[in-house]
Amino acid sequence: MSMLNRWLLFVATPFLFLSLLSSNVASAENESCLTCHSSMKGRMKTAAGALINLNIDTDRFQSSVHGILSCTDCHIRFSDDPHASPARAIPAPVASMAQKLSAKYAVDAVAVAACQTCHEEIFKKVVGSVHGKNIFEKNQTDGAFCIDCHGTAHYILKAKDPEAKMSRKHQVETCGKCHGDKKIIEKYNLQENVMESFTESFHGRKLHLGHTKVPVCASCHNAHDILTKTDPNSPVFGKNKITTCNKCHKGANETFVPAITHQKPGPIPYYTEKALIVLLLSTFAFIVIHVLLEAFSDIRDAIFRKRRDE
Repeated sequence: MSMLNRWLLFVATPFLFLSLLSSNVASAENESCLTCHSSMKGRMKTAAGALINLNIDTDRFQSSVHGILSCTDCHIRFSDDPHASPARAIPAPVASMAQKLSAKYAVDAVAVAACQTCHEEIFKKVVGSVHGKNIFEKNQTDGAFCIDCHGTAHYILKAKDPEAKMSRKHQVETCGKCHGDKKIIEKYNLQENVMESFTESFHGRKLHLGHTKVPVCASCHNAHDILTKTDPNSPVFGKNKITTCNKCHKGANETFVPAITHQKPGPIPYYTEKALIVLLLSTFAFIVIHVLLEAFSDIRDAIFRKRRDE
């Protein structure tokens, strides 16, 4: 073994040992929690009046991206002792963020605030986004935050996993829970037909057909640092759209960009589409009627020919 390999082995061994030790500790702690929570059924009402689901699917949790973490990495106030009161010390940044999120997450705001421990940069982007500002500046509880988009932290999958809520396959559906909700649309004066217009668009139809590279919501609006369309830094503001469209459509210009929009189509494309549908249906109807008449004519000729022969 070379001197370099020996040195690398010497340096890497302690880190590997600590990693395995940490993994074993987390596994043992989770086993303690999941022994009960995997068998519990139903929901329980907290002192604050919020309902919480007590059951945790062990297999789904362990196959999620958070399966390698210990329960107390997120539920910081708790310990691995099920009989102890949740009174562990909380890091100041997490405690401060939990206070701001307490109105939105009445059950365990600390667990949601703990996302910043591992996802610090992403967390900052979300806080500064239009969704984050709706929560922290306008004090609204219906603003989208981490688990609203990714689902419960126990079962989050990688975005590339087809079954993930933010995967290409399910992302539009996930965003549509808010952007297709009439109450939220009216409350924030949002554009009404964004979901319908996307579904009917070229992108939406390709997505429905299973295309693996078609743009979805985050492709144009970004994922975590989403801004309003009137913000100069937004990728869909003004001429920024040209840069955004060029990510897929090389050579896109000011003439091309208006074709990709959530605006309702004008009367010309609307009635043209209807006319093409009528033309298509008429063509098929003509073919079917023509075939039936041809078959009837052949049958009739065969019958008359048989009678003459008799």
